[in-house]
Amino acid sequence: MSAAAMTRALSGLAYPERFYAASTYAGFGGSPNSSAKGVSSKFSNDVALLLYALYQQATVGPCNIPKPRGWSPIEQSKWTSWNGLGNMASTEAMRLFVKILEEEDPGWYSRTSYSVVEPIIDVEMNHHPKVETVTENENSFPETKTIPAENGYLSETQDKDVVSEGLGVVSVYDQWVAPPVSGTRPKGRYEHGAAVIDDKMYVFGGNHNGRYLNDLQVLDLRSWMWSKVEVQAGTEGAIIPCAGHSLIPWDGNKLLSIAGHTKDPSETLQVKVFDLQTRTWSTLKTYGKPPVSRGGQSGTPVGSTLVIFGGQDARRSLLNDLHILDLETMTWDEMDTLGVPPSPRSDHAAAVHAERYLLIFGGGSHATCFNDLHVLDLHTMEWSRPTQQGEIPSPRAGHAGVTVGENWFLVGGGDNKSGVSENVVLNMSTLVWSVVTTFQGRIPLASEGSSLVLSSFNGEDILVSFGGYNGRYNNEVNVLKPSHKSTFKSKMMESQVPDSVSAIQNATNATRDVESIGQEGKIREIVMDNVDSEPMVNKVEETNERLLAALKGEKEELVSSLSKEKMQTLQLKQELTEAENRSTDLYKELQSVRSQLASEQSRCFKLEVDVAEMRQKLQTMEILQKELELLQRQKAASEQAALNAKQRQSSGGMWGWLAGTPNQHVDGDD
Repeated sequence: MSAAAMTRALSGLAYPERFYAASTYAGFGGSPNSSAKGVSSKFSNDVALLLYALYQQATVGPCNIPKPRGWSPIEQSKWTSWNGLGNMASTEAMRLFVKILEEEDPGWYSRTSYSVVEPIIDVEMNHHPKVETVTENENSFPETKTIPAENGYLSETQDKDVVSEGLGVVSVYDQWVAPPVSGTRPKGRYEHGAAVIDDKMYVFGGNHNGRYLNDLQVLDLRSWMWSKVEVQAGTEGAIIPCAGHSLIPWDGNKLLSIAGHTKDPSETLQVKVFDLQTRTWSTLKTYGKPPVSRGGQSGTPVGSTLVIFGGQDARRSLLNDLHILDLETMTWDEMDTLGVPPSPRSDHAAAVHAERYLLIFGGGSHATCFNDLHVLDLHTMEWSRPTQQGEIPSPRAGHAGVTVGENWFLVGGGDNKSGVSENVVLNMSTLVWSVVTTFQGRIPLASEGSSLVLSSFNGEDILVSFGGYNGRYNNEVNVLKPSHKSTFKSKMMESQVPDSVSAIQNATNATRDVESIGQEGKIREIVMDNVDSEPMVNKVEETNERLLAALKGEKEELVSSLSKEKMQTLQLKQELTEAENRSTDLYKELQSVRSQLASEQSRCFKLEVDVAEMRQKLQTMEILQKELELLQRQKAASEQAALNAKQRQSSGGMWGWLAGTPNQHVDGDD
């Protein structure tokens, strides 16, 4: 039997056969009646003890044996791990066992030789099983049939882990499948927006045959049924058709549509909101300076803000500016950044890591596509271009991305020649790329302008891809269940066994006190059968004494350091008190000076008023002086004229008498 056929067979196994295959590979007996002999060095002590505990829980049940007293520390750790699982159900322990194995060794099923007694026949939508048994090397495996998807390209695996509610399909890990959707499918499209609210994927707008769309479609991710949202007439009428926009879930029951290409673009970027309760569109009023209108940008939610980067404006000019919209105040802010930003581009992918780092990958210009990775520290607003590691993806634009924990999945995209043939994932902590799946042929997953959203199914993450363009406009839905998790505790345990979190933590923490060194120090192994405990106990006691002595020494150093820190703190407090006293005195002096200054200012103001009055009086006196001088001159002139007249009169009388001319008198009585 080929490795590929064996892989398909094992990945399609149901429980408990899948668990027995996994336990056999891990080094356990592989059946409920077999006894565990050991776990090889392929696992760390933490994982090995946890696998042992889950195996015992699945095959024997809850731990009912008393705590060992004379056993070795290894046996005590094994007992603590098993007992820490409490009353976890056997089926739950089986699933957790397989999940941990798949996380530690994703390719385990391709290297095992577990025999399946009976082929597992799955339940399908049409209730017609299509499982054939293939025998090779005396091992029987149910070979999985593949059925072409609706477009004739994508193969759908019919063996499934779970078929829920008769409709929903959860595939094996890291394999794309087409779920059995029903209802009226939307038009094929690309450059649309997609978002998930309450286990429903909403799809808005897009491009179909060169025409922009404005319909709002919804896919129920439980029943896999399509339906069209009947939009009610709002105050603004019908929403403008658009493509290349960003669709963001907001405020619990609303969708934000940001930017996008339209037939008649506005000058500035518009923010539209759809209310799922009233089923109406409206335009949100924003403040600040909004960005120019554009499409093909990235819109990344970061806390209560939305980060907009790049895109292409209405004049087809490429952009690399950065704007942040505060979703609480609806205020725009154009950010000035440090470092070298990405070159102008559109149709790139963006993600945020640890609520601090904005990652930009790929995208395209008018002539080329990129595969560069840029990181913006949102605290310092500085760009950097870190070194990528692993299987670096080829240049692409029009790809879609979504984050699962610290993993960033990218699907689709193209390089102006053809669609990409692989689905990749980036660990945002280590910046290491790896390939999740590869495609062959022109299938919807190798399309440009598709959408990718994150949802959950049976408590596990699933990726849902829709639409895209690869020579034809697609309207297919494809689903992948990623094996990549953020952490075992925070992701898998919260979604699968919330009541057993503390139990798993107890089981894993038990390994911190034990580590057995094997041959040449290169192999670490946990032995599962009883051994002579005396030498081990003595060795452990000696080790503990050495550790205790070292800890006492460290404690003394810490106490001494603490005393010094206390003295420094006391000295700083005294200096602070003195500084506060000086500050108080200076403040009092400042207040006194301010009071004196205020009184001086008041006195100066009064003096200025007095000076102004004196100046006015002086001007009046000058005018009076001039008038007095004028009157004096007039008086002097009058007196001189009178004197002259008198002199003439006296002179004229003498000469008249001499000439015989008598004086003429005027008699008033005559």
